[in-house]
Amino acid sequence: MYATRQTHQNLALFDFDGTLCRQDSFTGFIFYALKKRHIVRQGLKILPQIQAYYRKRYPADQMRQTLFYTMFKDQDATSIQTIANEYAQSLIGTLDSALLIRLKAHQARGDRVALVSASLDLYLKPLCDYLDIDLICTQPQIRQSKLTGHYQTPDCSAEQKSLRVQAAYDLTQFANIYAYGNSHEDEALLALADYPFMLGRDLDLPPLVLKSA
Repeated sequence: MYATRQTHQNLALFDFDGTLCRQDSFTGFIFYALKKRHIVRQGLKILPQIQAYYRKRYPADQMRQTLFYTMFKDQDATSIQTIANEYAQSLIGTLDSALLIRLKAHQARGDRVALVSASLDLYLKPLCDYLDIDLICTQPQIRQSKLTGHYQTPDCSAEQKSLRVQAAYDLTQFANIYAYGNSHEDEALLALADYPFMLGRDLDLPPLVLKSA
């Protein structure tokens, strides 16, 4: 797939929602960070989009952006970040035990490990700091200490996952590439890997092979 690999280190790439994390952290953050009254009031404004999404007529990446804009526009960034730090701590208990063991196995072997997610850096950054892994994800835009409701980077899903990984790393520098996902939004990420794993499709985790000589 790529030019001859030049080092002995492996790269392991993990999707988050539905893969390393057993729940939808994006939606969970909305309910954790905001008051129920605000969520209901704002949700009514985008009810047609929500209904279309559940009928599979409105793409997931657009739904996330619509939700984020509607729910978080003009929220104080410092206050939301404080809440996000607390939310990150709560996510630790939702991590899939088997994949967390696999992540730590990669680390123990000296592999480079990264979380690649469409979810937000507001809470994924403190979580990745705790796990001591890299992060590639969606970053919200902040201006004058407020969330604008827009993204600073594109929604990190589907092909964007592949593009962001290739922008962050020279893949020829890794002996083997592993990728772990759970949905069609991860297919481009898994296509980068020598050892892909799709949760719900593949029965067994790929073997942790010896690094290239």
